[in-house]
Amino acid sequence: MPALERELRNAERRAELQRQRAAALTARLDELLPTSGEERVLDVGAGTGAFAFAIAPRVREVVAVEIDEELAARAREDAPANVEVVVGDGEQLPFEPFSFDISATLRTLHHTRRPELLVAQLARVTRGGGTILVVDQLAPADPLAGFELTRFERARDPSTTRLLADADLRGLFDSNGLVLRRQEVTREPRDLEAYLDLAGCEGAEREHARMLAPTGYEAVVGWYVLER
Repeated sequence: MPALERELRNAERRAELQRQRAAALTARLDELLPTSGEERVLDVGAGTGAFAFAIAPRVREVVAVEIDEELAARAREDAPANVEVVVGDGEQLPFEPFSFDISATLRTLHHTRRPELLVAQLARVTRGGGTILVVDQLAPADPLAGFELTRFERARDPSTTRLLADADLRGLFDSNGLVLRRQEVTREPRDLEAYLDLAGCEGAEREHARMLAPTGYEAVVGWYVLER
């Protein structure tokens, strides 16, 4: 398959996953992030807009930041009137300090080279007393098990950098003076073949990823609601 066609198929798969997650997010937001309707919200690593679109009806304005220009373009096509989609790097956000009431990054940190910079940027641009939502797949507490899981995820999707354990994330939050107000851990059973399809993992790379896949694989996802 030509490289361009493969990239387009992968982008469409990611967009479909985002649409599925948007529906699930809508059901959780009232509980996780109560809003007044006047908030300015930042979504870093927005993809095609799952979180931004889900929260948009509940707030005044959303700025969705995505580093991938193609994903940003897809988000822009469907964005509600109060959602602005911009191309940018979460490790170097182009916003003034204390610019947002709510800042969020969902399932982005394990694709980020310097997750400590992204968390520090979220803290910088969120006002005092504001809320930060961090959601990401978690590594096991055991370092060897964490290494093996990251190796599988990277074989499946080379954009993966490293999965962080709960203790790693809490260390990042503490170093930025963020107060943990709520935490939830969910488990997501994953059909291996569908999961490999989602990343466009094919050929020899697919066989290699299959060999590294944990038995009965399910993702453990941490949801952290923090106060700035």
